[in-house]
Amino acid sequence: MRQKKMICVSKGHTAVLLVLLAIVPHVAHAQGVVSSTKNPLQIATLHWYDANETTQFPVGQFPYGLAFDGANIWAANLLDSTVTKLRASDGANLGTFPVGSDPQGVAFDGANIWVTNCGPTGAPGNTVTKLRASDGMTLGTFVVGNCPSPVAFDGGNIWVGNRSSNTVTKLRASDGATLGTFAVGSGPLGVAFDGTNIWVTINGKLGAFGNTVTKLRRDGTILGTFAVGNSPVGVVFDGANIWVANGASNTVTKLRARDGAHLGTFAAGNGPFWLAFDGTNIWVTNLDGNTVSKL
Repeated sequence: MRQKKMICVSKGHTAVLLVLLAIVPHVAHAQGVVSSTKNPLQIATLHWYDANETTQFPVGQFPYGLAFDGANIWAANLLDSTVTKLRASDGANLGTFPVGSDPQGVAFDGANIWVTNCGPTGAPGNTVTKLRASDGMTLGTFVVGNCPSPVAFDGGNIWVGNRSSNTVTKLRASDGATLGTFAVGSGPLGVAFDGTNIWVTINGKLGAFGNTVTKLRRDGTILGTFAVGNSPVGVVFDGANIWVANGASNTVTKLRARDGAHLGTFAAGNGPFWLAFDGTNIWVTNLDGNTVSKL
């Protein structure tokens, strides 16, 4: 119950109207959720709201590599020779664009998307396609080594791991000019940039520098080769350290970026493949386990 009292107070020619609200101590609580969002009686009351619970979005056949451009996700569709652009906020499909044969790796350079095409020569394979991120327009296709797969951007150049050539190719991002091709080891499958140097996972099975990671200076000089687990694939930098997914060991190896010192090996899922860093944690996709590990 509420009681209103009106009191008129006069002073000279001024009249002040006071409205006093006397609230009875026993106030009935609001039942359920009402339309007002500012009702003080609803503080700490849970409200239903519309949420997008969709966790999967259709793209092309056999999506392989992924990249984020600040607003959108780009997926390389290996069996379609295309890449799909999805709006990250809601997964809306913003376009599917042709690239080369068997696209695998994807990287963003701040304005453009780079896609490695591993397919046979003439498809076009053994190339890298450069797309304008704003609209997917092809800006160029550039020849690299055999079966390019991993790709990374160093702030000025694109680095491509040529899986069947045992090399990495350095392309100038502005125009795709080849600045060098450097021997690393057997089967490079992952490439990462640590702010100064390039790290390449060498997957070779008992071959040249197999089960290792090679550290390159940006002029292609090898600064070190460091042992990790069996069949290393994905590699990522966390601001201080290099993390490597060891596909056949079901582990992740942590190396200090400064000198390659081994800082630990940690269990992951079955068949760890790609890695991502979220600013705090390392995320690992487990190819054979259909799971993701968070470290």
